[in-house]
Amino acid sequence: MAMTGVLRPGHAVVRVLDLDESVQFYTNVMGLKETGRDKSGRVYFKCNDEFDHSSFVIRKADRAGLDAFAYKVDSKATLDKLDSDLKNAGLTTERVPAGEMLETGERVRFKIPTGHTIELYAEKKGVGNGLGYDSPEAWLENQKGINPVRMDHALIYGGDIDGNRKIFEDVLGFSLVERVKLEDGETDLGTWLTCSTKAHDIAMVRHAEDDKLHHVSFMLESWEQVLRAADIMSMHRVSIDIGPTRHGITRGTTIYFFDPSGNRMETFCGGYQWYPDMPATTWSWEEVGRGIFYHDRKLNDAFLSVVT
Repeated sequence: MAMTGVLRPGHAVVRVLDLDESVQFYTNVMGLKETGRDKSGRVYFKCNDEFDHSSFVIRKADRAGLDAFAYKVDSKATLDKLDSDLKNAGLTTERVPAGEMLETGERVRFKIPTGHTIELYAEKKGVGNGLGYDSPEAWLENQKGINPVRMDHALIYGGDIDGNRKIFEDVLGFSLVERVKLEDGETDLGTWLTCSTKAHDIAMVRHAEDDKLHHVSFMLESWEQVLRAADIMSMHRVSIDIGPTRHGITRGTTIYFFDPSGNRMETFCGGYQWYPDMPATTWSWEEVGRGIFYHDRKLNDAFLSVVT
């Protein structure tokens, strides 16, 4: 259930270097369902148990990375109010007309202090999860690849994550769930924020360069499925960053890996349910390794330095 008018992450738009190779990867290895292509060359996908038309979109470009990360809101009235609230907070917004993305209503687009493009929308065509709405079966047979339940969150890198947090909390109604402190014990290295009862709907880490993507994450239902995902990645010679392992932060189990263009992705499951009366968890600089990778208790170089 949503705690605010922002319901959940809605879609990620990611740049890839080779469109055909990427379509094959996201279809056959990730197991996403292609739902359409538009005149601009974007390819649309949804996950196994999502009802809306799309949650993950790719387009060919000369460099990898994230074009935009979007959130679905509960109504057109909320969309209009948040547009006004963002402007009152000093941000410049753009209204993107309905239909500019396939089966997607009007969007409010804006940039946050780290330079990332965030979008809000209220309407997207429902296409169902293939099980139907009347006395459905428990799951679909004969699914391809890793077959995640949903696109779940993103981790972004940039400089002014404090400014980001202010926008997400004060305007969009998100709440701080966990944070990691730098050596001074005062400055946040990273923050994890939620608009729902999940442990996070976005995370951000302080970084010298703005507008960088660390990863987009896809949710699985069990630790067993995370292990199965690792097997599928090995079968297809996917480049794995780290995992399977567990986070201390959010307590989720995880694998980080790279798509053919070098965009880092995550499959994960678990974590805890969050409610507004819960205090935020703080991790010290001395414990950051255990916070990110609970079993290894240390970070690897690629995890810290590779972004797109």
